Amino acid sequence: AIGDLVLDLHDLADVAPPLGVDPSLLRAPDLAALLGTAPGTWRTLRHAIFDLLVSPEDPGLGEQCLVPAGQAAMVLPCRIGDYTDFYASIYHATNVGSMFRPTNPLLPNYRYIPVGYHGRASSLVGSGTPVVRPSGQLPGQAEEQPPTVGPTRSLDYESEVGVLIGGENAMGTSVPIGEAADRIFGLCLVNDWSARDIQKWEYQPLGPFLGKSFATSLSPWIVTRDALIPFRIPAMVRPAGDPLPLPYLADPNDQATGGIDLALDVTLLTPAMQARGEEPFHVSRARFADLYWTVAQMVTHHTSNGCNLRPGDLLASGTVSGPEPTMRGCLLERTWRGTEPLRLPTGEMRTFLEDGDVVELRGTCQREGSVTIGFGGCTGQVVGAIV
Repeated sequence: AIGDLVLDLHDLADVAPPLGVDPSLLRAPDLAALLGTAPGTWRTLRHAIFDLLVSPEDPGLGEQCLVPAGQAAMVLPCRIGDYTDFYASIYHATNVGSMFRPTNPLLPNYRYIPVGYHGRASSLVGSGTPVVRPSGQLPGQAEEQPPTVGPTRSLDYESEVGVLIGGENAMGTSVPIGEAADRIFGLCLVNDWSARDIQKWEYQPLGPFLGKSFATSLSPWIVTRDALIPFRIPAMVRPAGDPLPLPYLADPNDQATGGIDLALDVTLLTPAMQARGEEPFHVSRARFADLYWTVAQMVTHHTSNGCNLRPGDLLASGTVSGPEPTMRGCLLERTWRGTEPLRLPTGEMRTFLEDGDVVELRGTCQREGSVTIGFGGCTGQVVGAIV
């Protein structure tokens, strides 16, 4: 993305001089083949495209490959082979734990391992894809009542960041923490839609299942690891008394540069707001830098048992939240399990999402002396259940 334009790599392969990489990588149907190459190839292509676009020798060459964004159909950036969702925000984990386990919000393992679960790759969808309200087993209204089956009454979003994996490690081998950065092709935005009532009923003892697998939205853009270098900052400082990461998760360079100065905004637009011409309601702004675990630690822990991560695999951060109410990255937290409803400009109240609501995630990296980088939007509109 270049402002309101899109650079078409297919066209670029046809008209540009040699870019230092195999042209078939540009002509492929998606970015999966490029993700299968080495970091040096990603860097070579990025630099060649930059030089081409700013070249004084042929300033019109790059323009031949630019398409207005409004004319482009946005799709998933690549085929996602596998999907793992982490739980890397200690603020989110503590908030949710406080709701269900007030005296013991964080389980003992949280400060030692990046907790995650295996998500569903088949229901990953591109930004703009409608999200059908899921149906499932819902807990009874009282503890002694049996469950019922019907559309979720507690549909939620989760504001997350996704990590697209490049390269591959052989099954049975792990990725050392000092080498994990080379497996990170880039980042995108992820909305892991959640049916909280279905999730509450099913999650014990094996974790999320049907309350999560009906839809997960991805932004169409991947912001490369190299493009994020100006926004690298130290990892979150652990509170006094917390254990240090175990040796296989500990790396001085990762602690010095493993955080990313990325702001995550969530807005909500209801049908009534749309009808009145209202602007979307700003629900929250969180900081990706507030994660307890770094992206590299997630990669290393994921492979520590010999799991082979492949090109195009997706790791998501889990809900990104912060210490203040306006930094909570989902409605479960933002409305504190429905006890503190959001009051919208139309006078409407929201505890969870209703049919017709549009949720948009946006990400921005901004630091003095650096060019601001936007992550584009990750949008989804809730539509009624299919019954």
